Amino acid sequence: MNFRNLLAAIAVGVGTLATAIAAEAADKKVVVGYQTDALPSSVAIANGEFAKKTGYDIDFRRFNSGAEIFAAIASGDVQVGYVGSSPFAAAVSRGLEVKAFYLASISGIDEALVVRNGSGIESLNDLKGKKLAAAPVSTDHYQLLALIKSLGLTEKDVQVFAIPQPEIVASYNRGDIDGGFVWDPALTELKKNGKVLVTSKDVADKGAPTFSAWVATSKFATENPEFLKGFASVVTKYYASFASDKAAWGPDSDNAKSLAKLLGGTAEQQASALKNLTLLTPEVQASDAWLGGGEKAGAGKILKDTASFLKEQGKVSDVLANYGAFVTADALTSVSN
Repeated sequence: MNFRNLLAAIAVGVGTLATAIAAEAADKKVVVGYQTDALPSSVAIANGEFAKKTGYDIDFRRFNSGAEIFAAIASGDVQVGYVGSSPFAAAVSRGLEVKAFYLASISGIDEALVVRNGSGIESLNDLKGKKLAAAPVSTDHYQLLALIKSLGLTEKDVQVFAIPQPEIVASYNRGDIDGGFVWDPALTELKKNGKVLVTSKDVADKGAPTFSAWVATSKFATENPEFLKGFASVVTKYYASFASDKAAWGPDSDNAKSLAKLLGGTAEQQASALKNLTLLTPEVQASDAWLGGGEKAGAGKILKDTASFLKEQGKVSDVLANYGAFVTADALTSVSN
């Protein structure tokens, strides 16, 4: 081989290698949808730790609700997202193939029905004839409808508006509605001129538990198990910090300031919102009570019960025999801080 041919061969080899590297980089791109909820792990969105730990080029996109994220997943625009159990149940009942691989939180006081001062609502007995709102197909919407049903009322007795949270805040402040079942930052805004009547935990105790989770498309989960494990380990790291080092998450902390910059509101509001969360350790999540156990998974049962209620309400047309296939503890088996 003469020198000119050697150079040509080297150039072809370098070009092939560059193409391979570019292809590998392209394979390690993922779009992740998140919401405005205050979560310790959201700090890792702001500081880039999710990308650093997983080695993926992550495009984080903010959405107003889980329903919006599922629409983006269905269109192929998003592969991983943070969602609530109600839109989750609705999506998989309609044929979307996704898996929950980490529970972000479960029913607590971070979501609540707030009633406006001057609305005439002092107790649950005063809801008849009132106007309430929740984000469409959200866990809040589900729990609001379940609450109304538990009181022996229907949507003919209580007018329920399914509208996005920004519209709920605006309608509430104008006096167009009497209350809203919301999460932060809307929760903080509504409490400025009202009071919490009932929390998500209260409704869960009445038989309608919910959870929020990180989900991935089944295809992405199958092809990228190490990404899910790395992502889960970052969430666990920040949850463990929040549980063990309260000073690091106070109103004057860098973490609270980071959340405020990413999600809106003030550092004080973010620090306060974090205290409302009900979080589970990876060990508890991996048990049959939640993500483990296959068809016996507790989270799968919550999804089925939610889907059954949504069918009663005419929100979905079919309920699957089992929802255990849509949750997995695989990403938690080797989670470490």
